[in-house]
Amino acid sequence: MPERELDIVLYGATGFVGALTAEHLARRAGPEVRVALAGRSRSKLEALRGELGERAASWEVVAVDATDAPGLRALAARTRVLATTVGPYLTYGKEVVRACAEEGTHYADLTGEVLFVRWSLDELDARARETGAAIVHACGFDSIPSDLGVLTTAAQVAADGEGTLAETTLLVRSMKGGFSGGTVDSARQQAITVRSDASARRVLGDSYALSPRRSEEPSSGRRTPSGLLDRLRRLVPVDRDPGTGRWTGPFVMASFNTRIVRLSNTLSDWSYGRELRYREVTDFGSGPMSPLMASGMAIGLGGVVAGLSFTPTRAVLDRFLPKPGEGPGPEARAAGRFRMDIHATTTTGARYRTRVGADYDPGYGGTAIMFGETALALATDGGILRRTGVCTPATAVGEVLTDRLRAQGFTFEVERLPRAGGMMGRVEDPPRSEPERPGHDREA
Repeated sequence: MPERELDIVLYGATGFVGALTAEHLARRAGPEVRVALAGRSRSKLEALRGELGERAASWEVVAVDATDAPGLRALAARTRVLATTVGPYLTYGKEVVRACAEEGTHYADLTGEVLFVRWSLDELDARARETGAAIVHACGFDSIPSDLGVLTTAAQVAADGEGTLAETTLLVRSMKGGFSGGTVDSARQQAITVRSDASARRVLGDSYALSPRRSEEPSSGRRTPSGLLDRLRRLVPVDRDPGTGRWTGPFVMASFNTRIVRLSNTLSDWSYGRELRYREVTDFGSGPMSPLMASGMAIGLGGVVAGLSFTPTRAVLDRFLPKPGEGPGPEARAAGRFRMDIHATTTTGARYRTRVGADYDPGYGGTAIMFGETALALATDGGILRRTGVCTPATAVGEVLTDRLRAQGFTFEVERLPRAGGMMGRVEDPPRSEPERPGHDREA
């Protein structure tokens, strides 16, 4: 990349997660890292810079609107990395990422929108590869824990000579914290789009919707329900592991995260394995209330998705759901945490468990750290890029980002488990150090 005036531009810096990311960069970026804060309002940007203290006093502020294509092109041309929190991305992100692809500027975002990533692959991947830009989507809680967790697992499997990944399941063991208003708004806008767009519904119905080599992937895996029990399982996706008696239910980010992990597999020429079968669920324990809590989660999530699709019910839900730019206070964020286990069986029958977690609120403080470290890796860790074009965190910066997050207190630990005598992918009990409670104390 030619020399640029700036190393990192944080676009949308005055939003809730944007401001948290700016705080992280002020702590972590040394004086040699040239940072600018960008957004619509110069006065708000200057106020934020003042709140960040002496370490940010020299940072430039740039006022530019998300619809100002020439202004965004000029901004992208000045920096090595442009990291944006401005969503919903399908509505406000197209010109931002297009500017980066055209100017050969590395890009990072927090999108959890399948339709936006699909658009980016279709419209910008070839151009970004020509200019040398890495377009890195999903650099927050969706989907770094999933993406880097599976990458870490696959790397250990390869190092042990145990084939490649087959049945692989991420279980959310414990989660305390909230989802940002921006995430909710993205879900809202996607639900509105799908309601009126048949092609969008087809994309969201395909498990491999993000693959740039779709013809080489398995079928979508959708099975037509053949009876009442099958239909109920589709409507209320709750299951019980016969080996452990533990109940699982849906995880709110699974539909997006699983597609990002599969995209990482494809972009790395199926380095995780052609036999990879990946899913994500929430662990509700084995107590008497566990099946009810799992079913309640399934019904609740289904109700929210359906409610966001219709104007009258959306108006009711909007009274209770967080708004863009809103978030919890410092004490609530400090109490946040997440714990996940990835259980994998390999093509040789070996079994692994990878623990992923951090003592940070997943949707706010944790996401700000993941996002900020991604931007720093792209800007300052010379020669680390694994590929250019449209990427995932695992395929763009991979182990370098994992190491950066470990230095910030994140856990990515792999252990090999005893072979299970033919029980493929059995879910083990959580570690004794974390008390078992149905669903633990996850909050949304």
